[in-house]
Amino acid sequence: MAPLPRPRPRLLTAAALVLGASLALSACASSGDGGESTGAAKVSKKASTSRYQGTVLSKNFEKPDLVLNDTSGQPYDLRARTAGKSVLLFFGYTSCPDVCPTTMGDIGVAMSKLTAEQRAKLAVVFVSTDPERDTPQVLRTWLDSMGKDFVGMTGDLAKVKAAARPLGIAVEDPVVDAKGAVTSTHGAQVLAFLPTDDKAHLLYMAGSSIDVYKHDLELMADGVAV
Repeated sequence: MAPLPRPRPRLLTAAALVLGASLALSACASSGDGGESTGAAKVSKKASTSRYQGTVLSKNFEKPDLVLNDTSGQPYDLRARTAGKSVLLFFGYTSCPDVCPTTMGDIGVAMSKLTAEQRAKLAVVFVSTDPERDTPQVLRTWLDSMGKDFVGMTGDLAKVKAAARPLGIAVEDPVVDAKGAVTSTHGAQVLAFLPTDDKAHLLYMAGSSIDVYKHDLELMADGVAV
């Protein structure tokens, strides 16, 4: 099997997510030539007195009604299994060398700084956009390097795309070129759902710091309203 090509950054439109100052959404994709291509999606942040440091959404999205296999190979109902918890949701794939491991790694470090009681009130869920290669075993091994309590979901890509679309997160079918190089593109934003209504209230862009995640995860665990 040929080695996987290195992904390149790519920006996907999600302007409907927020209102206010301009921000950029990013994504990662595999590319045969290893070159880079960037663009910008204009989004904005509403003036807010919120204690949270993430972007406060003006529209609160429903938690996806999504059932896929978890890393033990068993069906995992996202809504049912995360009820009563604050949830960080991210769509990506394990072969991504930049945005995905950086984002999940930063969240993992932030989670490690919380108390066990705080962590029990939170769930971090990673949904694979490359289910052919991200088997439950592959996904578990990769996630364990970030956080052993992290949930991995993998399965029907059509279901993944359908779940991501209403959230303003673009997920594209993997593309294989003539040389066998695979391109897998996905939105790189993290959404935070709160247990009060199971809706997304906050968005974190690629590059959000460990300190930002730690600060906001503590507030979520303590039940602080946005």
